[in-house]
Amino acid sequence: MYRNYGKRAFDLVLVVAALIVLAPVMAILAVLIRIAMGSPVIFTQERAGKDGKPFRLYKFRSMTNARDAQGNLLPDEQRLTPFGRFLRSTSLDELPQLFNVLRGDMSLVGPRPLLVKYIDRYTPEQRRRLEVLPGVTCQAVLHGRSNQTWDQILAHDVWYVDHISLWTDLRILLGTVRVVLTREGVERSANGQIPEFLGVLARQPGSASDAPPAGGS
Repeated sequence: MYRNYGKRAFDLVLVVAALIVLAPVMAILAVLIRIAMGSPVIFTQERAGKDGKPFRLYKFRSMTNARDAQGNLLPDEQRLTPFGRFLRSTSLDELPQLFNVLRGDMSLVGPRPLLVKYIDRYTPEQRRRLEVLPGVTCQAVLHGRSNQTWDQILAHDVWYVDHISLWTDLRILLGTVRVVLTREGVERSANGQIPEFLGVLARQPGSASDAPPAGGS
């Protein structure tokens, strides 16, 4: 009952309340981003939703569009601003995803939405994470956040698919508040990006797929 009906109602009640409370914060952040990095304020990217259906994920922008003399974008580590790094480390860059929840693309709790190109790299078991709407926060956040391998994170996602309940969602949401406030488990690579998930074919000792994905997705 909760999975099929209650979860969406739960999302709508909380997200509407959150948007009312956080609207001033989001407005201030938008102005600061506009001043620091210019337009656009919102970064969008195609991600895989329920059943692998693509949707546009919203995030606050954290990098500039700085280019070299040839017109090519500079490396991420040179475009990521100190303010952008702050937004990512505090998860404030994720706030626009509340609108994704309002639209029905996402849920407040669920496996984090990953790149569409990763779908073909999942094992059959890992692919089960696509059986539910992706979430703004997830079970993996409570288990080390960035200090985990991709296999561990995806295993938490599958666990969540099998244990969806009101209690599970409340526990994850409350735990996420604690993790964000304490900035527990926040570690990022030099450029603030998550190492690419390469899948089972690339799983070799020392490969990027075995490395912990530094930071949230």
